[in-house]
Amino acid sequence: MTKNFKITVLLIIIGIMTAVAVNLNIGFLKLNFSDFFSSDSDLGQIAQLRINRVLAMLLAGISIPASGFLLQEYFQNPLAGPSVLGITSVASLSVAFYIFFSQDFELPEILQNSFLSISAIVGSLLLMFILLAFSDRFQDKSFLIIFGFLVSALAGAVVSILQFYAESQSLKNYVLWSFGANNQVSAGQIFILTIIVICGLFLSFKTIKPLIGNSLGSAYAQSLGVNLKQLKFFVIIASSLLSASVTAFLGPILFIGIVVPHFCRMIYNPAKLWQQWILNMILGIFIMEVFSVVSETTQFPLNVITSLFGIPVILTMMLSSRAR
Repeated sequence: MTKNFKITVLLIIIGIMTAVAVNLNIGFLKLNFSDFFSSDSDLGQIAQLRINRVLAMLLAGISIPASGFLLQEYFQNPLAGPSVLGITSVASLSVAFYIFFSQDFELPEILQNSFLSISAIVGSLLLMFILLAFSDRFQDKSFLIIFGFLVSALAGAVVSILQFYAESQSLKNYVLWSFGANNQVSAGQIFILTIIVICGLFLSFKTIKPLIGNSLGSAYAQSLGVNLKQLKFFVIIASSLLSASVTAFLGPILFIGIVVPHFCRMIYNPAKLWQQWILNMILGIFIMEVFSVVSETTQFPLNVITSLFGIPVILTMMLSSRAR
């Protein structure tokens, strides 16, 4: 581990600690340090909500950039992101089906949020199994991207049809979910999200070494003993778990999955893949914590902030790539 890498990581960690401290103190009410260790009073409950918000952004900052990093390295495309396989679109479609067809059922708010998350995860996992079943027929990596694009287009069309016939309240609920919410995640949902993210990170870590060989070409990777079929399975499962879990609990806020890996290459490039993997996670945490502060300050939805930030960056990447 080089000195420059250690300094870069240390500076980002300092930025994370600062952003977390600011995030915990952002809100309509001013809290004292003791309020974060008391759950009996109303202020203690508000403090717990802020802690959940910080933890949710931490997990999102880890999982989304890690998913984008895997896909960009596997497809060797800097514009690949967590939505490239259609996982996000199918999760959104599952949520749309649940919102639009459960309007006649009276459920407590806590159960409604749980079923929203469950429906998104079930839809994402279903598409993941379909991808794994058909992945053997896609010998060329580009076919996976085409398949993901077709799935996203189909899911978007179905969602549009559902929106066209939906009642106003159901349509409003879906739009609010699509904005992304970082302040409505409960401690139980944080626990479930943590387990899924850990599983996804374990699989993503297993892909780092094979991805090094894969970057040199399929023939060379096979000569090094890389199991390309297993690598493809691990990339699909890991990226699906990481992106689907965040989409389920926080909404579709996946633009940073494209942007953060690009920033990491700008900050520390060239670097070993495992160093980039670490940088993506800690820089993702810092950016998501900052976005959370901006969202709480301006009252803008989280998805709007990530899009306003991500779209100009992606456009700049495309123009600079074309210029080169």
